[in-house]
Amino acid sequence: MTEAEIGSVAKPRAKKEIAPGRLIDTYAAQCENCHQWRVIDSQEEYEEIRSKMIDDPFTCDKKQVACEDPADLDYDSSRTWVIDKPGLPKTPRGFKRSLVLRKDYSKMDTYYFTPTGKKLRSRNEVASFVEANPEFKDAPLEDFSFTVPKVMEDTFPPPGDAKLEDSPSPIATPSDDVVSDKSTKSKQTKGKLKIEDETLSATPHVSSAL
Repeated sequence: MTEAEIGSVAKPRAKKEIAPGRLIDTYAAQCENCHQWRVIDSQEEYEEIRSKMIDDPFTCDKKQVACEDPADLDYDSSRTWVIDKPGLPKTPRGFKRSLVLRKDYSKMDTYYFTPTGKKLRSRNEVASFVEANPEFKDAPLEDFSFTVPKVMEDTFPPPGDAKLEDSPSPIATPSDDVVSDKSTKSKQTKGKLKIEDETLSATPHVSSAL
């Protein structure tokens, strides 16, 4: 949200909605052993993997596939990737965590939606909501994380390419090792989760990574 002047400078400011960003639409995790990406079926499963990533790294066998099988996704500029932080807690029951990539690719924003549909933008708003709604007092405040993933600049779409600007986003969880090879645009990430934030409409697949 941004604030914009209305009328003269003496008048109070009113909040104005910014243009909607790009949402995550596919989740993926990177195998600790072979570093290949595996699509994760849901946000809930992805958050479970992410919350345990430090102590229990993801491996292909958790998706009942072998390291010898082809990867579900490749790290390249056919989609925009972002790096998530391992060990973040799962979203409390009944709430939904939303990640949105800004239109200018500068960063992602984190929001939580309550079971009643209210959008929460900060820990203070979460605390106020829980205080006003005692039925949610069992939702630990420390489980609401507004930590944002890092957007990977080498996967941005070409500037001015309209065909690549209006598609959904992907999200993934990387393995424990980071090796960057700019000639092949392949990356393996140690101790981090990788989010692939926007699938480009010019590609036949739609995938998302955190």
